[in-house]
Amino acid sequence: MTNRRTKLAARHLHDLKCLAAARLGLVAWLTFASSTSATLAIAATNQQDAASLGGTNATPVRPVWGSSPMPEPYPYVNSGGFSGPAVPLSPDPLVAYRWPNPRASDGLQIYLLKPVSVTADTSGSFGNLQSLMSADPNVTVQGVGSIQMDFGRENAAWLEFDSPDFSGAVTMSISEYNLPETTGNGAAHNVKTLTPIKHGNSYRLELNSQLYEGVRFGWIHVTSFSAPWHITGVRLVCQTKPANYNGSFSCSDDMLTRIWYDAAYTVKLNLLSNYFGAILIDRGDRISWTGDDHCAQAAALAAFGNYDFIKESLTSTAKQNNGIRSYALYWVLSLIDYYNYTGDASMLLANINNAQATLDDAYAVYGTNPGLGFYGWDERLGAGFENANCPEAQNAYKMLSIQAWTKFAAAMATCGRTNLQAKYNGYANGKLGALRQNPVWYQSFGLHACADAVNTGLLNSSEKNAIQQQQFTDRVNWVSYSPFNQYFIIQAFAGLDKYDDALSSIYDLWGSEIKYGGTTFFEVSHPSWNADIGVNEPVPNCQVGYTSLCHPWSAGVVKWLSEEVLGIKPIAPGFQTYQILPHLGSTLTYVTGTTPTPRGSIQASFNVSNGRCTVSAPAGTVGTVGIPKVGKTIKRILINGKPAWNGAFHSVTGIGGAQEDSEFIYFTDVQPGTYSMKVSYSGSTPVYKEPVEKYAAEFIKQDSTTSGNWGGVYGKDGYILCKYDDKGNDIRSLPAYVNSVTYNVPHSAVWASGTNDSRALAPDSSNQNPRNAACVYTDQGNTPTMTFMINTTGTRRYQVALYFVDWDSRGRQLSLEMFDANTL
Repeated sequence: MTNRRTKLAARHLHDLKCLAAARLGLVAWLTFASSTSATLAIAATNQQDAASLGGTNATPVRPVWGSSPMPEPYPYVNSGGFSGPAVPLSPDPLVAYRWPNPRASDGLQIYLLKPVSVTADTSGSFGNLQSLMSADPNVTVQGVGSIQMDFGRENAAWLEFDSPDFSGAVTMSISEYNLPETTGNGAAHNVKTLTPIKHGNSYRLELNSQLYEGVRFGWIHVTSFSAPWHITGVRLVCQTKPANYNGSFSCSDDMLTRIWYDAAYTVKLNLLSNYFGAILIDRGDRISWTGDDHCAQAAALAAFGNYDFIKESLTSTAKQNNGIRSYALYWVLSLIDYYNYTGDASMLLANINNAQATLDDAYAVYGTNPGLGFYGWDERLGAGFENANCPEAQNAYKMLSIQAWTKFAAAMATCGRTNLQAKYNGYANGKLGALRQNPVWYQSFGLHACADAVNTGLLNSSEKNAIQQQQFTDRVNWVSYSPFNQYFIIQAFAGLDKYDDALSSIYDLWGSEIKYGGTTFFEVSHPSWNADIGVNEPVPNCQVGYTSLCHPWSAGVVKWLSEEVLGIKPIAPGFQTYQILPHLGSTLTYVTGTTPTPRGSIQASFNVSNGRCTVSAPAGTVGTVGIPKVGKTIKRILINGKPAWNGAFHSVTGIGGAQEDSEFIYFTDVQPGTYSMKVSYSGSTPVYKEPVEKYAAEFIKQDSTTSGNWGGVYGKDGYILCKYDDKGNDIRSLPAYVNSVTYNVPHSAVWASGTNDSRALAPDSSNQNPRNAACVYTDQGNTPTMTFMINTTGTRRYQVALYFVDWDSRGRQLSLEMFDANTL
């Protein structure tokens, strides 16, 4: 029988009652028991239906105009107006706002927001509380207590209130979720609760020199009371970088539309004065992270078309990979994205030397252990900085290198640098050719390496089919732990022509974040979180440290939806030539939207229910437009009222020709202009059979009654009492089928020795006293994860039980995940 290993990862959620870092994630005990009725017994919960919208997103509202009574660091938004279309599914209060000519040189601006809901923990302490949502607040403070305000959406903001007669004492808090936050080490104030700074009759929570934080919720805590006083104003002061929504997206599934706009809003909140920010919440690394920027810049190209700002960011980060080799390659890919969307050959040529140095370095270290530093937070990629040089990350880096060489060679071909085209195609073809000496070279690859292999664009059909069967059929495991890495996975789904599966994974990951209540997308998440975490409750922290709920590296899905579902892509740099090939799969009935280009916007709309389609392209462009078959038969197409297709092409003004394959009727050499099409369909689209989520482990139960009296209930086969004795040693009795258990935990402690408290674990199965209340634990700073590795002899079913105790009632919570340690 094969030896197997199981990895358990416990992740800190939040200390619910204490705002300071404390002992969190307490694990004292593991037991084992043979089982014929259950497989590995750690919670593996089904996610909720990602097709419903859920959450608490309020309908977007226009910002509160006016001004704060105190001086603010930036001017107010006032040079434009709400001249754009309303987008009810966007969380951005400024989605319809249009600045006259936003430029990279524009500074930050501000607008004000009022809360959309207000509650208090002590209602008798606050009279006229609901007036805080009105234009004329006047709350009477009559005692101690806390006011919680929900501003309805994530913001880059700071919190203020006004009082002409304040007395007593208050603190204020902010958070991305519905409890005051405590972030990890490195922030100016890791506890997001502080006494406000007085400015005249106004009071501002000032947590860092830049003022802004990621804010969805705010609190005013009255901590001492001497006489009644009044709150006459409360507001979020929200900062924004001028950027217009020159792109758009809408489809028959509101969730997908929401995902496009939430992702775009995530990027917009992180546009800072002169760079793409990478992390909204103050976590000590408010710098531009080059690889993170790859997804943020991709989204900005499709959503905003703020080319000069992207160019400025690319220039400033050209040699800044933060010690992460893959990030240097992502910078090259971002440069190529920028070039393809803008046609800015001068920018490409100015950066050839830097790009070559990066690509040549990748060639020099190919096949070695290159010291990646980081490849992603996913366990399969080494869990971030824990083990970035694991085999999967190294294989993925090889494939990323081949992809970057191939795309750079293609860019060089468009600007006449045939020598460089040949050099980097030679790199790519040579390394891939060497791999192909083994016909099944990809068999040792996991999901991420396989995705990067598909994204090279060089695989043949048999390789793609094998990889698809190997890694892209399991609905649980085709979702990565971060939206950053999922961007490359959905790119691979498109390369495999598996659009329905791609959309399923998008619903599962990005959709689960919306169901949670998010209005921006997260640094890391997993769909299963929603089974155990309520709407807008604290989320697990993990090897990433503090989990940001507004991280623009999550936004690559914007560009993917615009390019793959709406279908608009540049073929020649700057959209001189373009294609529109919409992929609606089996589940969508229409898609519509625009993509900004330097020549003007390209607009497209396809409705496969009523057959009405439109395309509009600006001067200086020539395109190919595909009319999707979606599994039906197309009998006839009229363009601008003229017959254009009935199995053969009929000449139509502005269109050079037509052809078909199993997926599209292609109209080629499409000249600038607007085309209205009427498509006659027959037949029906095949139904998509979404894979069912399957977990290898079963959750057996949660036991809140046995407490420390485990003997006779658990541990029939064996047990470990972690760090149990006064010298910090384990007490162990392992089953014969367990070779070893190792663990990596940041901290241990003994709360009480020689106690008779029944919550403390008994020292053996007799359940006798005295006992030790011993624990291993994580913290809320830089070590929020602890892992246990179980090495078994052979393959068998067994049950694992773990004991968690909140000894001093601090309201601790943990998330527990289990992996096959061989495959992760």
